[in-house]
Amino acid sequence: MTESIETTLQALLHTQSAPDRALYELITSPDCDVELSSLADRVRRQTYGTAVYLRGLIEFTSHCQNDCYYCGIRHSNHMAVRYRLTREEILDCCTEGYALGYRTFVLQGGEDPEYTDDSICRIVCAIREHFPDCAVTLSIGERSYESYLHFFRAGASRYLLRHETADPRHYQMLHPKSMSLAHRKQCLYDLKAIGYQVGSGFLVGSPFQTPAHLIADLCFLQTLSPDMIGIGPFLTQHDTPFAKYPNGSLSLTLRMLSVLRLMFPYALIPATTALGTIHPQGRELGLKAGANVVMSNLSPQSVRQHYALYDHKICTGEESAQCRGCLEQRIKAAGYHAVTDIGDVKRAANEL
Repeated sequence: MTESIETTLQALLHTQSAPDRALYELITSPDCDVELSSLADRVRRQTYGTAVYLRGLIEFTSHCQNDCYYCGIRHSNHMAVRYRLTREEILDCCTEGYALGYRTFVLQGGEDPEYTDDSICRIVCAIREHFPDCAVTLSIGERSYESYLHFFRAGASRYLLRHETADPRHYQMLHPKSMSLAHRKQCLYDLKAIGYQVGSGFLVGSPFQTPAHLIADLCFLQTLSPDMIGIGPFLTQHDTPFAKYPNGSLSLTLRMLSVLRLMFPYALIPATTALGTIHPQGRELGLKAGANVVMSNLSPQSVRQHYALYDHKICTGEESAQCRGCLEQRIKAAGYHAVTDIGDVKRAANEL
C-alpha cells in the first residue's frame, strides 16, 4: 500500500472526507483492499458492534411505468411477468415475517400508478395497526412532495430511493429522456425535509461508468447525508437494452462499500441480494467490508421469480423461514450476529 493511500485512509477515518484525486487513487487501487476492508469493519464495530439488522422485504408489484435501460421490470419489457399483491396478501407477508421476528417491513415495487396515494396509505396504516411495534419502509420510486407527506403521516418512517448515478450525463445514458437526475434528487431532498430516514445509493459497474462518476456519487451522498446507503453491482437482465454489457465487479463493489463505511460511519448499509447473486459468499463479503443490514425476502414464493430486476437472482425458491434461517447462519459464520428489531440509524449528536 502506497504512502498516499495510507494518508487517504487516515483522512477518511478521521474526517470522513478526502480530495477527489485521493479518492480516485483509492478507488482504482486493488492493492489496498485488505487494509481498506479491515478498517471499514473496525469503524462499523465502533458504532454497531457485530449487529446485522434483518429487514423483511415484500416485493409487492412488478409493474412499472418507467423504462430504465438496466431494469428487468421496465415498462417496455413485454416478456416480464407482471403481478400485484393485494393489501391482504401484503398483510399475510407481514404476519409471517412478524412470527419470524422481523420488526421492519420494506415495501418495494416498480412505479405502479395502480397503487394510488390512498391505496399506499391504506396499506401502511393497516401494517401499523396490526404491527404497531414495527417500522415501515417504502421503496416505490419518485412521487410528489404531497404524496410523500401522506405516506409519512400514514406511518411510513423510512424511504429508499437510489439515485443510481450522480452525474447528469451518465444518468441520461441509463434512463429515457422522460426521467431526470434533477427530479430524483429533488425527491430525496423532499423526503428529508418531511422527516423520513432516507436511503439512497448507486449501481457499481453500470454501463459507461468511470471512476469519476463514482466520486460524484460519493460527493452527492456527502451533500445529502442519507441514513441508509444501498449499492450493488450492475447485473444484466436478458430482456433489457443492456443485456450484453458485462456485470459489475465484485471487488470494486466491496471497495466502494468500505469507502462508504469510512465516509458515513453511522449509516445503515445493506449487503445486497445482488452481491449474493454475483458471488456465493457475496453478502458475507459485504458484511466484512462494512455493511450491517441484510434483506430477507417475505414475498410469496409464487411471485418472487417475477420480480426479475436482473438475471439469476437468488432466494426466489426458499420459504420465508428457510430464508431467515439461512441468513442467520451466514451472518454468524461471517463473525456477526443477526438482529431483528427496528434498528434505527445511530447518528452522533453532532450529526443530527
